[in-house]
Amino acid sequence: MRPSAPLEAYAPLNVLKPVAPDIWIVDGPTIRFGLVGLSLPISTRMTIVRLRGRDLFIHSPTALTPELQAAIATLGTPRWLIGPNRLHYWWLPEWKAAYPGAQAYLAPRLPQQAHRHLSFEGRPLTKASGYPWDGHLQTLPVAGRFMTEVVFFHTATRTLILTDLIENFEAQRIHARWMRRLTRFAGVQAPHGGMACDMRLTFPRAPLRQAVERMLAWRPERVVIAHGRGFENDGATRLRRAFQWLLD
Repeated sequence: MRPSAPLEAYAPLNVLKPVAPDIWIVDGPTIRFGLVGLSLPISTRMTIVRLRGRDLFIHSPTALTPELQAAIATLGTPRWLIGPNRLHYWWLPEWKAAYPGAQAYLAPRLPQQAHRHLSFEGRPLTKASGYPWDGHLQTLPVAGRFMTEVVFFHTATRTLILTDLIENFEAQRIHARWMRRLTRFAGVQAPHGGMACDMRLTFPRAPLRQAVERMLAWRPERVVIAHGRGFENDGATRLRRAFQWLLD
């Protein structure tokens, strides 16, 4: 992974941005991500949820700078480091080194994907319950043939936290014409972002539809995503629109 120019990051970077009571996002650097020989620039985003007391739930950690670490100390103490799917693991080691008391929870296939990048063992993130955050966050594993993404819902603020199930890249932030065309073709360009067309092929339709219907039943007010602009309001309607291809 290395910095990339074709895609503009969501500045300011590495700072806390409030989303809802006890929820913050942190926009990290733009990195290059590659599968099967294709390397693409992609934005990064972390979500932080403060639960009982000052316990912090760290979803998809981004780069940990000294300034960000100092800001996090004003919120509380990281207790859980979440790798929500097999592709979101890059900065987990530096967070684990900075917060050795925090427990890492890893989605299926993440340790194998990371290979030697992880020097610690995490707990499996495979079930819908039985976690320390139960009662505050709903947990929903969404299994596909390539990867399982674990979705979270903060009940108190009706905030749905996704990773790669929806991407919503804004064209004005994409400085490469080929990438603007690619995101539009893939179905992940704002304001009509959704699940990328190639990823749709890796999820069995019936279980995926059941998972989406579960998310809709939560009636989310907002949807946080890792790549591109999230849905700040009217979350359930926009979530339904993003998966209309599946629900029809």
